[in-house]
Amino acid sequence: MRVYFPATFSILRELKETDSFSARSGWGFAVTPALVDFFEDGDEEEFAHFAFIEAARASLRLLAIGDEEKFPHRRVVITADLDDSRIELAPEQGEAVVKISPARIGFEEIAALHVDIETSEQATAAAIAAIDAADLGDEDAELTVGDADENFLAWYDTVELPFLVDLL
Repeated sequence: MRVYFPATFSILRELKETDSFSARSGWGFAVTPALVDFFEDGDEEEFAHFAFIEAARASLRLLAIGDEEKFPHRRVVITADLDDSRIELAPEQGEAVVKISPARIGFEEIAALHVDIETSEQATAAAIAAIDAADLGDEDAELTVGDADENFLAWYDTVELPFLVDLL
């Protein structure tokens, strides 16, 4: 199953240094039966985009913690293809949420890396500040987070990881 993991640039460094990373609390986002049922219509690509955006929003929450020093205003999503036996559906946590066990993801399982581009940093910074209020239903905050959702995350092949970490 393809799973989208929220991350930060620090997690990308961990991946480069150890050839693996730990999914925060073991959670990821994927196209699940609950997600497909949530929509009245749509196709696999639209469902995957929704799961990806959920991971990007979770990246905002990781950035809000304030642990990221180098790029505190750039979302990161890591896309991985995992064996179904490692995945437990968790619809009570959200339609696209899955629990991964073990939570350590190996480099060989990663399909792609996605990172906010520099011009997105202002919108991402605003979304980081608004994410908690958006989660509580504040409409203005939801619009601010939605603005960040619309921004492009650059796609990187896994072979580009060393260059991404060392040169960005």
